Amino acid sequence: MLNVLLKKQLTEIFRSYFYDPKKNRARSKAGIVAYFILFVVIMAGFLGGMFTFLSLSICDALAAVGMDWLYFALMGLLAVLLGAFGSVFNTYSSLYLAKDNDLMLSLPIPVRVLMTSRLLTVYLMGLMYSLAVIGPAIIVYWLTVGVSAGVIFGCLLLVLLISVFVLTLSCALGWVVAKISLKLKNKSFITAVVSLLFIGGYYFFYFKAQTLLQDLLANAAAYGAKIKGDAYPLYLFGRVGTGDTAAMLAVSAVVFALFAIVWAMISRSFLKIATSSGHTARRVYKETAAKQRSIFGVLLSKEMGRFTSSPTYMLNCGLGIFLLPVSGILLLWKGGAIISTLNEVFGARAGCVPVLLCAAVCMLASMNDMAAPSVSLEGKSLWIAQSLPIKPWQVLRAKLAMHLLLTGIPVLFCLACMAVIYPYSAVDLFLTAFVLLSYVLFSALFGLFLGVTTANLTWTNEVTPIKQNVGVLFAMLSGFVCSVVLCAGFMLLGGWKMGFAGYMALFGGVTLALCALLWLWLRNKGCRRFASL
Repeated sequence: MLNVLLKKQLTEIFRSYFYDPKKNRARSKAGIVAYFILFVVIMAGFLGGMFTFLSLSICDALAAVGMDWLYFALMGLLAVLLGAFGSVFNTYSSLYLAKDNDLMLSLPIPVRVLMTSRLLTVYLMGLMYSLAVIGPAIIVYWLTVGVSAGVIFGCLLLVLLISVFVLTLSCALGWVVAKISLKLKNKSFITAVVSLLFIGGYYFFYFKAQTLLQDLLANAAAYGAKIKGDAYPLYLFGRVGTGDTAAMLAVSAVVFALFAIVWAMISRSFLKIATSSGHTARRVYKETAAKQRSIFGVLLSKEMGRFTSSPTYMLNCGLGIFLLPVSGILLLWKGGAIISTLNEVFGARAGCVPVLLCAAVCMLASMNDMAAPSVSLEGKSLWIAQSLPIKPWQVLRAKLAMHLLLTGIPVLFCLACMAVIYPYSAVDLFLTAFVLLSYVLFSALFGLFLGVTTANLTWTNEVTPIKQNVGVLFAMLSGFVCSVVLCAGFMLLGGWKMGFAGYMALFGGVTLALCALLWLWLRNKGCRRFASL
């Protein structure tokens, strides 16, 4: 029974490897093998290669000064961090709030067996992620420093202890996430915010990694003494990898004791959380007058609701909503240094700096492509919009308005920040606003044009129209192309001879003319095509 349940859990995790949601059928054996080969390449090649390089960078230097334990402590902490992050959401979704809880609990399966199968799944996922870090670290240490029976046993025990601690940490964090999720009303915003914070943290540490690494190697003795004095458990954790018997016994006792505590807590709370349906607020009926809303307002509200209810939609098609204000604030903070640097490089030719700023905002705005998948996201419910007593243009106009509002407002905020840090004249500021808003209108119209012409209504997962849609790809690429053309036309193709005002007026006029053509197509052929989908 346990083997069957474990196989079921792993099949659910790797479901996309066996099933093609775009074609709504099982993948071929060759396709399944190819997907698993790609997975191995990513895990062993990309992640494993990255941490192999890191291990090679610090192993020899730390071992040379007798800091082998610090090497194992650092790589072990990274393994715990990656393992816990890789399995905590799997814990949340498969251990506590799985979609098949009601079905599985109704079967004649002991709760302890069901819980064990799900814990084993979490353990295997955590082991897989943590092994991508600690595995290369151990191999590099053996090849660089050498091996002995004690070191081999200590390293193997370290892998076991890390995997068990990752399981313990994942279960504890997953329990917290599950409890919080039952109280939340809008989980989509939380998911999007957490994802953005993780992305921001990743890039922050990525750019700081080289500096931190150099500082660590230069002051290894000082850091080692501080850790040994103030964080003695971490010192013992690192000593496990070197084969220290006392450290192995102490750390093993603590890790397995923590796991026993978590196991006891899960055993007591599993049924309660698994059968919870979330907090249901009691409402008292109050008679109120219904407010009449316009057709456009209802349709726009529907589009906004679809966007804000899907973390996948927000993160993949609305990243500019976040990046534009952040960039504006960054300009206010570091604008003087940025403008000074740009003037040193491009200041010899008047007008280059404001053109570059405008192009940068256009490139950030191109990360908003909500209009491109909006038609495909109607899916099998498109007949509802087509059967209502409304014109196709009213539906398309609501999709345009959503894109214009969610992109135009952040762009105007960024423009206001640019006006603070750069000495625009009134005419130059007006023309910059003209180009930016013309581009926002063009991106919305072109995205909707692609959405209508490349509509895919047969998807089974919303990831398909959002991330696997040719229209979305072309919509994003068009923004990058416009930004490059704006810069290249001014600096390389002689646009600077017209002056900043003349060039921006010409570029904005051409963009507006393209907008007029797209508008006419959508009002006529686009509406007919939408009605016939």
